[in-house]
Amino acid sequence: MEEFDSIRLNEMTTTHKVLFQSASKLAQIKDKSVSLVVTSPPYPMIEMWDDIFSLHNPEIRKALNEYDGKLAFNLMHEELDKVWTELYRVLIDGGIACINIGDATRSINGNFQLFCSHSRILNNCSVIGFQILPVIVWRKQTNAPNKFMGSGMLPPGAYITLEHEFVLILRKGNKREFKSDLEKANRQKSAYFWEERNLWFSDIWTDLKGIKQSLNEKELRKRSGAYPFELPYRLINMFSVKGDLVLDPFLGTGTTTIAAIGSERNSIGIEIDEQFSSLISERILESTSFLNNNIKERIQRHNDFITKRKNSNEIPKHESESNGFSVITRQEKSISIQFLESIKKISDSEFIATYTDKPVLNNNYQIDLRTYY
Repeated sequence: MEEFDSIRLNEMTTTHKVLFQSASKLAQIKDKSVSLVVTSPPYPMIEMWDDIFSLHNPEIRKALNEYDGKLAFNLMHEELDKVWTELYRVLIDGGIACINIGDATRSINGNFQLFCSHSRILNNCSVIGFQILPVIVWRKQTNAPNKFMGSGMLPPGAYITLEHEFVLILRKGNKREFKSDLEKANRQKSAYFWEERNLWFSDIWTDLKGIKQSLNEKELRKRSGAYPFELPYRLINMFSVKGDLVLDPFLGTGTTTIAAIGSERNSIGIEIDEQFSSLISERILESTSFLNNNIKERIQRHNDFITKRKNSNEIPKHESESNGFSVITRQEKSISIQFLESIKKISDSEFIATYTDKPVLNNNYQIDLRTYY
């Protein structure tokens, strides 16, 4: 199969490829060609993914049938270990892997217990060679009135609620270097806002809500565990620069690809279930308005933040060089945010996104970016 590499046709274009195959062997992706991985794998010991894991290794189903939860858990992770090894190979030196994973609670033969996936992944990735960076705890918001587990008020039979997941952050080798003037300039264009830094780089995220599954197809709904768009969008902007290649080895409904498009990065998505093909394609092709609105809202949030500071007599000292709006730090002066002009499908598995420095919010009119500041 032809190798796929990060190729940005020009500053106004990114390419996005979707491959339907197992993520355990990524032979068509070159060594050291991926800058960032953002993904959420099937969660071991969550029942909705038992069948997927068992297809890869029938011993998993046997272990579950024999109520050997510990063995089933380890066998499931051995399947994921193959993917983490491939990710280490394809990542550039200094590249980052962000893995959204939740631990599982499950009763095996009447015995309720926690299966701690996040620590199992961290231990194995450390052996592979990854450097372990501080993790993010994503505390999900829930409105469930009866969320407590166990026997209520009678000790010691109640259990702590499990309302959080983790975003594991792993790095291949030492800190990434930007040596040439072109690399340094692109990094500066990829800056985020000061107030975004303060929110995004917190170790606990409480402002992201889980996503409701609204797929029409019953089996796809059962198979999908999509995370909210904001999660990969943040991570992509935090840990990559414009034009980088972003990989999601468990693409699902295509959210990471859409976030990469909205962030002016290239992407590859791997999905084993071809039943997702039409859904992924439809979501990508119909995401232009959604992404432009997301960019507009991001700019408006910054505008509101700057206005509040000015009203408090905290006058920003710096101006954006290209957009003419106020920013807090010198590092933000070269920030560049482009709107989508179009997303087109150029083959069965490949899409091309085109950007414009004259922001298009719909097909009828254009706006001046300065009007938001």
